[in-house]
Amino acid sequence: MKLVFIRHGKTEGNLQSRYIGSIDEELCQEGINGIIDNLYKDIYPAADIVFVSPMKRCIQTAGIIYPGLSKRLYVIDKFREIDFGKFEGKSYFELNGDIEYQEWINSGGMGKFPDGEDRELFCKRCITGFKEALIICHRLIQTGILNENATVSFIVHGGTIMSIMEAYAGDGKGSYFNYQCGNGHGYVCMLDICYLENVESGFIFSLSEEF
Repeated sequence: MKLVFIRHGKTEGNLQSRYIGSIDEELCQEGINGIIDNLYKDIYPAADIVFVSPMKRCIQTAGIIYPGLSKRLYVIDKFREIDFGKFEGKSYFELNGDIEYQEWINSGGMGKFPDGEDRELFCKRCITGFKEALIICHRLIQTGILNENATVSFIVHGGTIMSIMEAYAGDGKGSYFNYQCGNGHGYVCMLDICYLENVESGFIFSLSEEF
């Protein structure tokens, strides 16, 4: 099974380098144009089924890339981006000098966001959502709706992708920030099997390529 992880297109907050997590921004025109340009470059594999974060920027991106898959679009609430708490909507320049922000920087980005979400709990949430998606795929394969060699696309957030890749791409814990990717880009991975007994077995992707 081929798994395609795509980060949503750019929003106005992305253009301004702001922390946009729980804020439900739509794509800006530059973000829409960027996804369309990538379509012309044919960088997105055709998909049989699409899983998506419930946030507007992801649903919009899915609609542009896969307009014919509206009936095979599954929303996974656990794929929401992390809540940046007090940092939401602010840029580095606006936060520079803030004591709580400096403490978070000093933690290497590993600490809990003030009034926001803990990164470790966020990662666990995303992984739980990914397992839910695999269970749905397994059910569809068992009923003959989905082929076991299907291509499954995930239109999600940068943090969601990093969480899943850290857990399953083979580099192990601590590799979270190794999997940062630009808007409209991501990873193609191969999963050898999609059986329920393997969802909790600690499998890793047999191949991971960035695009």
